Amino acid sequence: MKNVFSPIDYFTYLVTAKGAQGIHSPFVFELYNKVIKGPDNYYEFSAIEQLRKRLLRSTEVVHVVDFGASNNCNPARKISDIIRNSAISPQKGRLLFRLVNFIQPKMLVEMGTSLGLSTLYQHKGCPEAEVITMEGSPELSELAGTNFRILKADTIKRVVGDFAQTLPDLIKSLHSVDYVFFDGNHRKEATLEYFRQFLPLASEKCVFVFDDIRWSSGMKKAWQEVIKEPKATVTIDLFSFGLVFFVPTQEKQHFVLRY
Repeated sequence: MKNVFSPIDYFTYLVTAKGAQGIHSPFVFELYNKVIKGPDNYYEFSAIEQLRKRLLRSTEVVHVVDFGASNNCNPARKISDIIRNSAISPQKGRLLFRLVNFIQPKMLVEMGTSLGLSTLYQHKGCPEAEVITMEGSPELSELAGTNFRILKADTIKRVVGDFAQTLPDLIKSLHSVDYVFFDGNHRKEATLEYFRQFLPLASEKCVFVFDDIRWSSGMKKAWQEVIKEPKATVTIDLFSFGLVFFVPTQEKQHFVLRY
């Protein structure tokens, strides 16, 4: 699923986005310098990108069960095409790594595993964290599990099945979460439902990450609803990513920042 962003959206973002000089919150200023504009030379990156190259050369075809908003109705897809069209980019993967490394979560949940590149970037950011990744398509989840073993990330737990069926049981099993990555269904109603289910579990240091917040009119509306949530004290717009923090000592603020 390729990102579909309008030129008008991007132009508006460029005009309104601020850099470090426009940030007056110490918390967001530190986040901006350490995470959003942080270093790109962590040694873990090369192993993940070598895996990406290997998957791009694959001729294997996988049967994909798609519960999300993808326009691709063909269940038979080449692994190379999935990586090329749907996998997280190196730039965004590095950002997720730095964010997890900054937050140091104990419990991390990802909604949307695909072939596991985004999962690996997040896991490597804090290898001690408990990582649960959810995927609707069984064959994709199995292949992701193989990729986890290749990069010695066997501790990652996989939950397989339609989120409507698997999420309620997962929510019941958790006491709290420190990090949630929403990347499994790009419909407004589903995104907001997942957000509401995880909201009571959010710890004080928790961050929710929303991918593709401008992917469609529905996702743009969902992001605007998320911003209004009273418990969300700091929200950050990075054009394609949306970050939500629940820091109780912070006054409610919204930032549009250059990435």
